[in-house]
Amino acid sequence: MKKTIIIGISGGSGSGKTSFIRSLRASFPESALCIISQDDYYKPREQQQQDENGIKNFDLPESIDLEAFLIDIRNLKNGEVIHRKEYNFNNELAAPKIVSFKPAPVLVIEGLFVFHVKEIFEMLDLSIIINAKPSDKIIRRILRDQQERNYPLEDVLYRYKHHVMPSFERYIEPHMDNVDLIINNNVSYEKGSIVIGSFIRSVLNQHS
Repeated sequence: MKKTIIIGISGGSGSGKTSFIRSLRASFPESALCIISQDDYYKPREQQQQDENGIKNFDLPESIDLEAFLIDIRNLKNGEVIHRKEYNFNNELAAPKIVSFKPAPVLVIEGLFVFHVKEIFEMLDLSIIINAKPSDKIIRRILRDQQERNYPLEDVLYRYKHHVMPSFERYIEPHMDNVDLIINNNVSYEKGSIVIGSFIRSVLNQHS
């Protein structure tokens, strides 16, 4: 059995890592590439910690079931299929689906705390941070949270200042000197996507 190549991708909120990963997903068949996200491992809302103003903070390692995330990564690496209830970001109108993750030659794991968890970081064959200017990140965050989650602007700005930025500075930024690749997404991530796509194709050629 050939080794599963594991790629870890992180980046601050609004950096564009979700769009970057979607572009990778669209470039390869499901049998070649498995993508698993920390977003599907958020703990229930009632278990989330509150800040000093009583606002729930979803940008802490404690907000995610990292133990279950690590177990599922190991199981995927060992060839097991994983089933997980989709997390709907507190959208009560959306019925959660059961999503399945199937083993593949290349496993991409993404999330805010991929590098913070030592056991996960040590499994990575390639580590990537998607980066962008703070001004670009906050604009993208505002647009996303208003359009997709119907959050008021005041709420978005509060969370960005008190939760999102402190989390980036504590759990992502310190790893910039340790990761293999930083892809700047101030204008476009296209060139970075081409590089990673070529790497994945080289891995798949070795598996064929």
